[in-house]
Amino acid sequence: MKILIHWLISAIAIIISAYFLKGVHVDGFMTALIIAIVLGAINGFIRPILVFLTLPITIVTLGLFLLVLNTLLIMLVAAIIPSFTLDGFWWALIFGIVLTFVNTILQSIFKSKI
Repeated sequence: MKILIHWLISAIAIIISAYFLKGVHVDGFMTALIIAIVLGAINGFIRPILVFLTLPITIVTLGLFLLVLNTLLIMLVAAIIPSFTLDGFWWALIFGIVLTFVNTILQSIFKSKI
């Protein structure tokens, strides 16, 4: 049940983030649900491997390369899902930052209610 609630909160965060960013286009709530699933799967399976492989670069950049890695993974999701489009690398970077912020706020609000 918790995973379903987390999934719905993530989809709401995606919709809210896309609403405020002109360079991010999500066709609807069903697309946001699919984005949440795909992004969760990528962050669960592919991201740990990439973080390990790019550890030297991450250390040299004092962790800032993780923002680039997160941006590239968001761009991968946009390449997989045709109804989710980004207007470029910088919009994906901003989307990742805003999405993290909005998702954290929503998770903290709904965590106290569950």
